[in-house]
Amino acid sequence: MKPVSPAPSSAFSGAGSDLSRRTLALIDDPLFAEHHAPTGHPERAERLHAARAAVARAELHLHRVDLAARPATTEELARVHTERYLHELDQAAGRSGYFDADTYYTEASVAAARTASGAGLVLADALLDGRAGFGVALLRPPGHHARPDGAMGFCLLNNVAVAAAHARARGCERVAIVDFDVHHGNGTQEIFYADPSVLYVSLHQFPFYPGSGAAEETGRGDGRGYTVNVPLAAGAGDAAYGAAIERIVAPVLEAYQPGLLLFSAGFDAHQRDPLAQMEMSETGFKTLVRRTLAAVGPTVGVGLILEGGYDLIGLGGSLTAALEGLDEGGLSRIPGSPLWQAHERDLTRAAAAAAELWKLD
Repeated sequence: MKPVSPAPSSAFSGAGSDLSRRTLALIDDPLFAEHHAPTGHPERAERLHAARAAVARAELHLHRVDLAARPATTEELARVHTERYLHELDQAAGRSGYFDADTYYTEASVAAARTASGAGLVLADALLDGRAGFGVALLRPPGHHARPDGAMGFCLLNNVAVAAAHARARGCERVAIVDFDVHHGNGTQEIFYADPSVLYVSLHQFPFYPGSGAAEETGRGDGRGYTVNVPLAAGAGDAAYGAAIERIVAPVLEAYQPGLLLFSAGFDAHQRDPLAQMEMSETGFKTLVRRTLAAVGPTVGVGLILEGGYDLIGLGGSLTAALEGLDEGGLSRIPGSPLWQAHERDLTRAAAAAAELWKLD
């Protein structure tokens, strides 16, 4: 079992100027706020307002371009979702209800979901064309729990998977997805589980919803080794996440050499978040982003696709910090700190699973 041959795979292919490399593409759409949440539901439009305020507050030296979202076509969605499910989703357009106990839809939700996935496509195109070095898609509904054949966990369509599949269809040889949402992205994992051309890396609380994401879940067939799960016990904070990036995630990315890096950027591992029990700070998210940048190198386009984060202060502060991390650039090393025994054990187990394919030392 060998990694994909590391042939040159720059996202820019020489097209990106110094100015474009220092450009941040922002993709947003008013329709995302029309995905109206039932009273008391944590995935609500106020999250989007907090994210928009976070972008405005970020102290960036990047040139910013605002790009219009567009609805993803059925053909684009069908790269990762089944025809049957897309038909079911279309039948729900203009109506209200629930796909499961957690996942609601209202009159504008299907249109919002198609446009959210389309926003990921616009982001991928901007990065692959060299019009921007960085990008952020402020979208709702989120996506990483959406499976090939169904909605799940607040998610209707798998936005990051649609974007990654689009990049592959355009000829990008290797795409990396780093998912730091506190919940494991089971949908994204399922979509690419047998595909070595999309590396899926997830750091998440475990055991926790949705129940997947054990370290031993590493892929199937030709994709074996190209799913890297780093499950962490409750209470993990900046030190544990930093060690996970330094010991596992960064070496894997350095070996994989992706032509495009997409973050499934959920900020619900923040210490304030009501839906999880992690202890990440704003500084921790910034460090995570900066060390990951260094691992993929300066010529690779990097996009953040918004996932979870349900405390508005934690979400806003963390997104600001992540964007400022993009601006500050790569961090060559995260200094080690003492870890709780449970988290040290978690990392040892995850590293052993990843080491079946990747050299981590």
